[in-house]
Amino acid sequence: MSRRATTGPRRRKNVVSLERALSKLGAASRSQARQLIAAGRVRADGRVVTDPAKRVVPESTRLTIDDAILRRAPRRLIALHKPRGVMTTRRDPEGRPTVFDLLGEAGAGLIAVGRLDRASSGLLLLTNDTQLAHRLTDPDRGLTRRYVVTVRGRVTPEEAVRLERGVDAPASTGRSERLVAARVTIRKASNRETHLVLDLTEGKNREVRRLFEAVGHEVTRLHRVSFGPIELGDLAPGRWRELAAGAAAV
Repeated sequence: MSRRATTGPRRRKNVVSLERALSKLGAASRSQARQLIAAGRVRADGRVVTDPAKRVVPESTRLTIDDAILRRAPRRLIALHKPRGVMTTRRDPEGRPTVFDLLGEAGAGLIAVGRLDRASSGLLLLTNDTQLAHRLTDPDRGLTRRYVVTVRGRVTPEEAVRLERGVDAPASTGRSERLVAARVTIRKASNRETHLVLDLTEGKNREVRRLFEAVGHEVTRLHRVSFGPIELGDLAPGRWRELAAGAAAV
């Protein structure tokens, strides 16, 4: 007997560790979750679990703490104006400031949607919904990220066309990787420096800096002003605002 063909892609279950599930549900931080689990206060489908690495599906596994059923926290999406010099990590081993230091208690349960490196500034999105984060960063969706960029030297119109057609740049693996800018707009150019607006749709590691390095220019300022339909606007450095639940429903 032949199997019936499926009509579409099968949806993958969101399987995570128990400690991460508690964090995703907004019940506790990862460290707090480990303490609760070790103390035998957490049950999964009615059974006490003492292993924080136990794999569960937050959407379907019945999770309780002290017999209180955990419900998924309302979806949150935050727009933060990340200043230069701030790390996009929850904590930094060198003690440098992080975006979660800026958010304080408001950052509980949130993850960054993509990254901005320490020397970059501008719009950073954070959410407690990992599926939303994956949708926003999925290269197949092609959401546009817009950057205001300053580089050393004069970028010529010919070099801008090269970036839009694609360049080969070294990757962290040691191999070259094809990078393509969706759009490059030269605002002002001199022999000293060039100011540009750059649109990207793939979100690869250090993509902006590697693009310009491939045509012989060093990025000296990198500032993200929009991510898909969400704009930084007049949000001040270090400040953040809560977005409506449907803000990223594109």
